[in-house]
Amino acid sequence: MFPNEKIDPPSDDKRWRIVQATMRRNGFARHSLIETLHTVQESFGFLDEDSLRYVSRSLRVPLSAVYGVSTFYHLFSLKPAGKHTCVMCTGTACYIKGIPKLLEQIKEEHDISPGQTTADGELSLLTARCVGSCGLAPVGVFDGEVVGKLTPELLAARLQLWRNGNHA
Repeated sequence: MFPNEKIDPPSDDKRWRIVQATMRRNGFARHSLIETLHTVQESFGFLDEDSLRYVSRSLRVPLSAVYGVSTFYHLFSLKPAGKHTCVMCTGTACYIKGIPKLLEQIKEEHDISPGQTTADGELSLLTARCVGSCGLAPVGVFDGEVVGKLTPELLAARLQLWRNGNHA
């Protein structure tokens, strides 16, 4: 690879122009890796192998470093997200107040574990170390809405709304 070599994006998808603009704005500098990965994820919804390779070559960062950054930060996803996202807080207060039981309930009812998406693509389950709502423990975040004092019944009702095609 030569310093001024033009790297073609993985496809003709127009969203790559947004990614290229981010890299160009930062002079294709290595320090723009995280910002570029955010742009890819915002544009495509997740980071696939082709996008990681493209970013690696474009910014002249080893693929191992790009992969390391994309797997280290929990905001990056290497798989497409479901239509709905449920983030369960696993901080100390939430853990003590029953999050493990609620995670087990989701596993039994929807056949997914944290970091997975249901086979129908409807629900992605994630965990976070703390969402900053300890006084409301146990807490879940449903499509960006923080819901506290979760009970098994409230959790089941919230997830059932999504399965029925309604928005909570």
